[in-house]
Amino acid sequence: MKVASFLYENQDFTKEINNEQLSVEKTNLVIGFGARDLVADQSHYNAIREKFPNAVLAMASSAGEIFDKEVLDNTISLVAMQFDDTKINTSEVNIEDYTSSFDAGKALVAQLPKAELKLIFVLSDGGKVNGSELVKGINEATESKILVTGGLAGDGSKFEKTYVGLNQVPTSGKIAAIGFYGEKLQVSHGSIGGWESFGLERTVTKSDKNILYEIDNKSALELYKNYLGKYAQELPGSALLFPLSIKLNDKEDVIVRTILSIDEQNQSMTFAGDLPLGSKVRFMKANFDKLIDAASDAANHCLRMNTMSPKVALLISCVGRKVILNNRIDEEVEAVSDIFNNTTLLTGFYSYGEISPLRPFSGCELHNQTMTITCLNEL
Repeated sequence: MKVASFLYENQDFTKEINNEQLSVEKTNLVIGFGARDLVADQSHYNAIREKFPNAVLAMASSAGEIFDKEVLDNTISLVAMQFDDTKINTSEVNIEDYTSSFDAGKALVAQLPKAELKLIFVLSDGGKVNGSELVKGINEATESKILVTGGLAGDGSKFEKTYVGLNQVPTSGKIAAIGFYGEKLQVSHGSIGGWESFGLERTVTKSDKNILYEIDNKSALELYKNYLGKYAQELPGSALLFPLSIKLNDKEDVIVRTILSIDEQNQSMTFAGDLPLGSKVRFMKANFDKLIDAASDAANHCLRMNTMSPKVALLISCVGRKVILNNRIDEEVEAVSDIFNNTTLLTGFYSYGEISPLRPFSGCELHNQTMTITCLNEL
């Protein structure tokens, strides 16, 4: 297996890391992450396709691109992979063709052959698709027996439109899956947030999928504002600083939910993922050092699953972390690189939601506000 990364900006390939002399003509797979207007431009797509004429090409819009140890904006970060034995199959669906994100998730997986399937990497529209329902559909189709990772496409801080494309110019509403096949492929994953919980554990008493109305039979928005104090005047922007932890009814594992918007009239809050009735929630707050430490922990989690240093690590972090860490954002990528002894090629993007199991090789979950890593190597 050979890997290389390329940075496309200002209508040209401006940077390249290709220490293994990967052949662009023999490249099997290229995954790209970039600013919405760039990845949706036919001329940019044509330039990338011309450079990698024989590769499967998947791209998604982002809220920031990861190239090596840098976090960038208004670029397209590309990783190219040339496999010796691993085979690739792909599938794509449009959310507009299905009555629910659950059904779209099932259909996405149904298109992939199952024999020797080792990993499914998913890139999904981040606005039109309900990520929680998407992963439920995926888990039903895989019976939670196949590793699934990936993320929801971003759109900077605009939250207007997100794009995904598979062997064509990325557009709105698309969900793409890349299936990796073969016994010689080594995969590992990690997903950790690093947020601090505070206050009492409370119960969701009124909700509708990702819209929260009441906690402990009280207005969730009013309760949330009381906790925010002075930051309540800065809603909804300040909500990125104070997500909710959620413990699902039948699980002890905690996942994080980011607030996307508030509705004063209905006294509700909309989250980037479902909050089921009866689930347990706590308020959370950011600690800069713990967020960065969490990135290290996610990388260490990968190494505990597979001690061999990976060839490539796909990093999917949350737009909320980028907003909070601000000019320290490079530090979480550098922290990952340090754990991998600077020998692993890093690529990735900032997303509207991360997809990864909570426990090794279990069913996938939708996460917010995490650093999620997928590592690949070939024996």
